[in-house]
Amino acid sequence: MAGWSPCPATVSVVMSSVEQQALHKVIADISPRVIACSGGIDSMLLATLAHRHNGGLTTVAHAVSPAVPAEATRRVKDWARREGWRLELVSSGEFASEAYLSNPVNRCYHCKTRLYDSLSQIGRALGTQATLMSGANTDDLGEYRPGLQAAAEFKVRHPYIEAGVDKAGIREMAHGLELPFAMIPASPCLASRLYTGTRVTAQRLQVVEQCEAMLREAADIEVLRCRLREDVMFIEVADDDRARITQGMLSEARQVALRAGLSLQAVHLDAEAYRPGRAFVVAQ
Repeated sequence: MAGWSPCPATVSVVMSSVEQQALHKVIADISPRVIACSGGIDSMLLATLAHRHNGGLTTVAHAVSPAVPAEATRRVKDWARREGWRLELVSSGEFASEAYLSNPVNRCYHCKTRLYDSLSQIGRALGTQATLMSGANTDDLGEYRPGLQAAAEFKVRHPYIEAGVDKAGIREMAHGLELPFAMIPASPCLASRLYTGTRVTAQRLQVVEQCEAMLREAADIEVLRCRLREDVMFIEVADDDRARITQGMLSEARQVALRAGLSLQAVHLDAEAYRPGRAFVVAQ
């Protein structure tokens, strides 16, 4: 593609699919740009492609918050150093919003509104009319995503959606480019572990993160979730992994919470298998 100049570390396969070419064109046509990078595969790949196309026109922004897993922040920082990104660490300030902390059904709207406002300020500080970009993909269009409403209000562009790229396509591209984060499992913000209506607190998010890390190591399970409904924790794993979770591990999770100052009434292995978005509850 004319004008596409990846840096020397890059392309081990020829990107020839219609979707890949369309994605490159969308990215090339948006400049200057500020990319919201959470540390997940979607936004990491988007930021990588945009920077490799033209790093001088690309700013990557990562929000540091109690809701963002520490591992995601480390991943962004490490890859930014390796790739030479212009990286801005921002505080999106969602913890100053009661509308966010009360954890309503549209919590993500209030979080993204704060985030995109912070990113808009970065663009203004650069003295440019920078376009905000996100890693939303076509799979997101089939779900209730209040964050997309906030994105529309800030005129955020979604290159994957514009190019017709879904989650599988993103993983395929990242794998083809041999990017080290190509196979990381999905890990949405820690607030997604709190059932709708359970108040968001930094302490609860800290406990969720610590318990998940402990259980992943103890049970050797890559994908699991520690969900909180008020003072009860539910551990979600795939059906095939249920036998790996012992009563001793559940007791240790309760102790992890207690050491962090959070008293839990109980810790249960969820009766149902892991399902993304389980904690999101829409009133009937």
